[in-house]
Amino acid sequence: VQLQASGGGLVQAGGSLRLSCAASGGTFSRYNMGWFRQAPGKEREFVAAINWSGGSTYYADSVKGRFTISRDNAKKMVYLQMNSLKPEDTAVYYCAAATNYPRTGRSDYRYWGQGTLVTVSS
Repeated sequence: VQLQASGGGLVQAGGSLRLSCAASGGTFSRYNMGWFRQAPGKEREFVAAINWSGGSTYYADSVKGRFTISRDNAKKMVYLQMNSLKPEDTAVYYCAAATNYPRTGRSDYRYWGQGTLVTVSS
């Protein structure tokens, strides 16, 4: 499956953004999906995951209560709604697909999108 993330941009602290990830070339509904992020000079870290049906979600503690992951299997899309953004949320955000759930490790995800940059100014 091919993944393409979009929706990044520049936003002030306290603002919101919604990231989108479009899937193609596979059976999207078979996959559990995740979002990761990588800040400059840091390791790529887990942000959120959603199971194949959308009925279960899992979040990193750093974003819990501020970010919401969702999916639309009919449209082959997964989303990350980000509210109350902080400067420390600045990173390149990646969507990824995994066969198991919930998974927080990079190696658990088989397919990756190209990333979209989110910059939060203070």
